[in-house]
Amino acid sequence: MHKPVSGFSKMSKQEKIDWLARNYFSNNSEAMNILMQYWNSDAKLQRLHDDFTENAVSNYYLPFGIAPNFLINDKLYTLPMVIEESSVVAAASNAAKFWLNRGGFHAEVLSTEKNGQVHLDYFGDKQLLIDFFEAIKPRLFEAVSEIEKNMKKRGGGLKDIELIDSSGSLKGYYQLHCSFNTKDAMGANFINSCLEAIATTFEEESLGFEPFLKNTESPKVVLSILSNYVPECLVKAWVSCPVSALLKNATNAEVFAQDFVRAVDIANAEVRRAVTHNKGIMNGVDAVVVATGNDFRAVEAGVHAYAAKNGAYRSLTHATIENDEFTFSIEIPLALGTVGGLTSLHPMVKFALQLLHKPSAEELMKIVAVAGLAQNFAAIRSLVTTGIQKGHMKMHLMNILNQLEATSEEKEKAVRHFVKNTVSHSAAVEFIEKLRA
Repeated sequence: MHKPVSGFSKMSKQEKIDWLARNYFSNNSEAMNILMQYWNSDAKLQRLHDDFTENAVSNYYLPFGIAPNFLINDKLYTLPMVIEESSVVAAASNAAKFWLNRGGFHAEVLSTEKNGQVHLDYFGDKQLLIDFFEAIKPRLFEAVSEIEKNMKKRGGGLKDIELIDSSGSLKGYYQLHCSFNTKDAMGANFINSCLEAIATTFEEESLGFEPFLKNTESPKVVLSILSNYVPECLVKAWVSCPVSALLKNATNAEVFAQDFVRAVDIANAEVRRAVTHNKGIMNGVDAVVVATGNDFRAVEAGVHAYAAKNGAYRSLTHATIENDEFTFSIEIPLALGTVGGLTSLHPMVKFALQLLHKPSAEELMKIVAVAGLAQNFAAIRSLVTTGIQKGHMKMHLMNILNQLEATSEEKEKAVRHFVKNTVSHSAAVEFIEKLRA
């Protein structure tokens, strides 16, 4: 077992790799080759990747897939999707094709407000804190005037500051709830810089507030940070068509629509189903979020919190049949950006945004919501008809064949064979072994 390492971050890239190979791998050269074969041949581009994170020793590749034929608000899009799950891009593409001649997808941004909080401890007279906040509120706005100068030019900035009493859930706990509009930027750094300036000003002003001094009790800033829960930054997407237009056979179409609505109702009623149901939605959402250089962890956290906003975790999508019209919709919070961060640095992110017609943040919100809705439609469609595994395993076949190191000829024969045969790992192994025998 190796000893703890000191000064690892100060080592050169090659020294870090040598240390890893020496301490964790019996075959040093093989370990080094694995890491180095994923380096970019363009040294300048590789240095850019190295600067994205601490202690970078190589690159980790994910497939950059394309899902065409997305008609969104009467405009045709091709969606970039970065994901390793084999069936996701195929499912999104199938859903896009299905709705292409049925009116396409529709989407609208409902609100774009983001938020952050200065979290406070205060155990004194509540009215004194209210009086102090009202007196210094203008100073808090002044504290961010330099930080928000450029953001204000674009129509964004700090919108409001509220004092919220949260002492009912935690004794002595109050917050300064700050709302922001960050326009086309995701705005994390901007929001956090504003919050820290507000926190510093709040604390400094409190030290000279005489009523606090008299009562020997003044507020203390515990921390200040943006929130990834953005229920006021909402987007809605939907599809709709007559029930009879869902399938060629009217009777089958009616049964399909009813089963589809029932499947969504089940996800709304049962948490175990809801989690898997929403995970499928996030297959589509995350794939586009990653491709466009946005923070999929923040999106995941905020979306799942939103799914439980009423006290129980529920489906993010809704399906109805009214007056013989089938409607399927989603409403999710998305804090996204199309400027700043990786959007101007990562070549593939720039490519993805170009592919999407250089969208604004609001346009990207619509596209991402549609990706989630499409993914969910494809999944439910499979579940209530052929079952999820038939299509999934067909896509998974290539992973199995690659594990078996199948040749191009073997892969071609296997794909033809499994068009009419059930895919499983054992079946694929047996087929390849017979070929080789």
